[in-house]
Amino acid sequence: MGIYESLKENAESGIYPMHMPGHKRNGEFLKMVNPYIIDITEVDGFDDLHAPEGIIAAAMEKGKKFYGSRSCFFLVNGSTCGILSAICACVPKGGKLIAARNCHKSVYNAAALTECESVFIMPQTDGKCGICAGITAPQIEKALLENPDASAVIITSPTYEGVVSDIAKISEVTRKYGVPLIVDEAHGAHFGFSPMFPESAAALGADIVIQSLHKTLPAFTQTAVLHICTDLGEKFSIQRFLSIFQSSSPSYILMAGIDRCFDILKNDGAELFGNYENRLNRFYGSAEKLKVIKILPSEYPKGFRRDMGKIVIDLTSSSLTGGEFSELLLKKYKIQLEMASSGYVIAMTSICDTDEGFNRLKDALTEIDSSISEGKNTRLFSPLPKTCETVLKISDALSAHTKDIPLNEAVGRVSGEFIYAYPPGIPIIAPGERFTESVLRTADELLRCGVAVKGSSGSFKGRVKAIDY
Repeated sequence: MGIYESLKENAESGIYPMHMPGHKRNGEFLKMVNPYIIDITEVDGFDDLHAPEGIIAAAMEKGKKFYGSRSCFFLVNGSTCGILSAICACVPKGGKLIAARNCHKSVYNAAALTECESVFIMPQTDGKCGICAGITAPQIEKALLENPDASAVIITSPTYEGVVSDIAKISEVTRKYGVPLIVDEAHGAHFGFSPMFPESAAALGADIVIQSLHKTLPAFTQTAVLHICTDLGEKFSIQRFLSIFQSSSPSYILMAGIDRCFDILKNDGAELFGNYENRLNRFYGSAEKLKVIKILPSEYPKGFRRDMGKIVIDLTSSSLTGGEFSELLLKKYKIQLEMASSGYVIAMTSICDTDEGFNRLKDALTEIDSSISEGKNTRLFSPLPKTCETVLKISDALSAHTKDIPLNEAVGRVSGEFIYAYPPGIPIIAPGERFTESVLRTADELLRCGVAVKGSSGSFKGRVKAIDY
């Protein structure tokens, strides 16, 4: 079958999507005409994304008002192009970027493009599931004190597992040092619309915020927005870089999807989020009865708030790995999860989920929990190495001569490529970093647990590009 036929078969399979996009393929709620009859290019009267003055400018004004930002730019190449644009605008060629080590791979690609020096902040990892905690204000201040020539700071909040950093305190620190704070809030576009969820970084002092609407709201895959939120953020030529990284033929269907998403939030948001809160509260209430399987609470890891729309299922007291549990849910209960790690899985939810979907997940968890015995998941590991030794800049490492060698021979060598689990796209090792035993164990455990591991050239096959010098 071709792609279209495969997609159609999946839609008709009865599998419930506990994964992005946030519209959840809810055809009863989100109806539209045949997309072919509204697919156009920049014809008269339909504005231009790269120089908006008409209907696109008006639609972006809606986003600005919703999130309280100074400017809102539509992104049709996903949050990736927003992150690339923000870093390239804020960090001069050969400059210095302070970044959380658990950032998305697009941050590393931006570092390569700017040929900048990357200073990584390692988040703590909880000892139970192996989930990264958030980044703290003292960590940011320490990095800025040690690197007074830093051009920008970027962190991911919320993380893939929904862990939220204290953006208000972090922004106070970056403001004191006059350095722009960029927040990858790709998984938090729904923040600020309900007291059940944290506030958006756009309202907490961040200078530039990037959000993927498609992850948690009713919008098409690939749709996102970039907010400029402060005077400092306005000083950088973001729009120039957006014109570089965005398609010169942006999809009007995707832009219309963003505009329609804002209309839905304006007209029906209060009711939709109210219903969503009720579904989540009922689900979490029923989950308290589970004995072996556990659902992570609203504060996890300790000291950090978590997005409750991300249902993180803790399997560390069972003998099942995340991959085994995910496969069981799909084959027996027709529930497709978002992501599976060694000791936990993620079910993503949104305002477009249904009672039937939540009930199916609840019933499946209850039945599985009653049928499995308590045990210890012995494959638990940290998603990041304990330390990160950067030997070369990413740009230098990517242009260096490399040898293709088996992974088990790489300890002590310097990587010439990315190796990462996808999702979420956080590098286990980045170009220019030294291979350690911890990196090897992490890659090996990911593969044994059935997690998709990627290299720079596609699926990881157990061989790496080591720099030959």
